[in-house]
Amino acid sequence: MALDSDSGTEVAVFGGGCFWCTEAVFQQLRGVRSVMPGYAGGHVDHPSYRQVCEGDTGHVEVVRIEYDPAQIRFTDLLEVFFATHDPTTPDRQGNDVGPQYRSAIFCQDEAQREEAQAYIADLQARGVFEGPIVTELRGADHFWPAENYHRDYFLQHPEQGYCQFVIRPKVAKFRKQFGNRLAS
Repeated sequence: MALDSDSGTEVAVFGGGCFWCTEAVFQQLRGVRSVMPGYAGGHVDHPSYRQVCEGDTGHVEVVRIEYDPAQIRFTDLLEVFFATHDPTTPDRQGNDVGPQYRSAIFCQDEAQREEAQAYIADLQARGVFEGPIVTELRGADHFWPAENYHRDYFLQHPEQGYCQFVIRPKVAKFRKQFGNRLAS
């Protein structure tokens, strides 16, 4: 797997819509060491939030997750990823529309690609979603960290409108469904 030899952790990179939402969910999982919002998959070095939001850099809003494989598996992360966003809508999550919001997994190695392919095939075979899953499986790409003000956005701005009406309900649903996997 995608082992970070310096820390003994592994890395997963997911694009599931707005990175504020995705970060808020994955930060709460037992075994997750860090979650960093950022950008991947584009053709511009050091993109800014403004550039990415304009939709023509090719980047996806992503989170880079460092996790302890002794406490949580990549498959567990996939389960949370697919349960907390809509992988059937190209270039959109709810009211967030644009190519930067597409569903994507930046596989860090072939093992992650194989696990993701198998997981998606299982979801499709079981008919979990009404439409086909459009999540892109992409190779590892350069990760550009988002600007500092995006980090811990939900934790720092719980009263902000987007946090109240979009992120808070998503986090509540996640906590109800995955309560047994929450960090203490």
